[in-house]
Amino acid sequence: MAKIVDPDNLSRNQEITFYLGTKTIQLSAGGSSNIVAYDGVTFQAVYSKCKELWKDESDLIRYPFPLISITEESFELVNGWDFYDEPTKTYVRDGGWALKDAGGTSEEEYMNVTTLGSFDDSNNDQAYYLQASAGTPSGTVFNGEVNQAIKIYGDATHGNIDYRDYFKIFLREEAKTYDSYDLLTEQNLTVLTYKKYALPLSNSGDVKITHTDSEVATGANYTNIDVTYYPASGAGFSRSIGGIPYDFHVLIEGDSKSAEIIYEKIQYLLRQTTDIDQGAGVVRGDIADELLQFIGDTLRTLYVPAYGGVFIDNFDTNDTNRLEFTDDTNTIRTYPFVAAGTISFNDNLQNDSDSKYFMFFTTTPSGSFGSSAAILVNDNSGVPISGGYSEISGGSYQWDFDYDNNDQGGRTPGSDAAVTVVAIGLSVAQYVLTTSTITRAVGQNISLVAALERNYSNPV
Repeated sequence: MAKIVDPDNLSRNQEITFYLGTKTIQLSAGGSSNIVAYDGVTFQAVYSKCKELWKDESDLIRYPFPLISITEESFELVNGWDFYDEPTKTYVRDGGWALKDAGGTSEEEYMNVTTLGSFDDSNNDQAYYLQASAGTPSGTVFNGEVNQAIKIYGDATHGNIDYRDYFKIFLREEAKTYDSYDLLTEQNLTVLTYKKYALPLSNSGDVKITHTDSEVATGANYTNIDVTYYPASGAGFSRSIGGIPYDFHVLIEGDSKSAEIIYEKIQYLLRQTTDIDQGAGVVRGDIADELLQFIGDTLRTLYVPAYGGVFIDNFDTNDTNRLEFTDDTNTIRTYPFVAAGTISFNDNLQNDSDSKYFMFFTTTPSGSFGSSAAILVNDNSGVPISGGYSEISGGSYQWDFDYDNNDQGGRTPGSDAAVTVVAIGLSVAQYVLTTSTITRAVGQNISLVAALERNYSNPV
């Protein structure tokens, strides 16, 4: 049976029971009861049934009425009445309530939280909530979409708590998109009260998560990816983007991995119940703010209110053009377009301990390859693209190029660059030359295939 909204579906001493000696009201689920624990019954239906029974039942009318209806979503338990037990409270839907003493002062208060939107798996996905910034999160009573009473106040004889100034709810499941909601901030509230609060919360499969938790936890690709939080009250750090320094307060170490690998590790960390901060502070993962968001294939860092902007160090340079960084001013910063690719070396070059390689512009206004004015191509950091055996022996070298700004030799920035790449060894690899064009793209490959050297000789 679905959520009960009709008082006709509540029968005395079956779904609803009144204990007159203790002045308590019990709701019963399961068995022959119409109440299904997960679906519950609306507070309005309970209130309406009480009115009908007080009108018709001779024993009940002899007692003061137990409830005051403020609205259809806000009620008060009065005249010494209370709910019988905790299970009863978990069956109440769509309404908050206060337990009032004889003078009308609250002894307890419960708000109702109802989520809007759907969960990917209503049978298994479970939300959890936080009621104090330094507190421990609590799981919702039932899995799936939330419609639950949550205690927000208790006087000295009812728990001695006051959570009326803080509430965040989270939905974070493995391989699914994350969602969270800060109730007071989002709804511009100064205090919570005993009423129903509706708020958005949903999830779906995350196409950017392609590895399991166990693979992320132990896989070599993920081991060195971590996050450090710099206290908001202190200095953060600066990073140059397009030659301009910007300030940040959360640093992700990317370990030269792809955007997807970095994202997977950070999402994993944000479901851990332990400290994920590599710095001196303590940041519990499952209640920390989200740090990253994919928008299509573009990975964006997010602004974290308690700290500031987020930056990724040491990412795969091939991803430079699909990364966006949110700084301490909550402004998105992007690099000028960086072309990227690899130079691949054949076995002869790899096996020659004297081998070297060089990348030149084929032609520029100030000179061309084949002349003394030939210009070595600078990478995105302004360092000439050239090297020796230590790079060649690995089989390939990953290069990048400031496509939008490089003006070496008077070339026009933002235009394709014709390049000539040469390599030479001594005893194993002959001289090899190849031409290519750097375009506004990543994943470009230039292959150097040197013939076997058979005639070099340098007798001792």
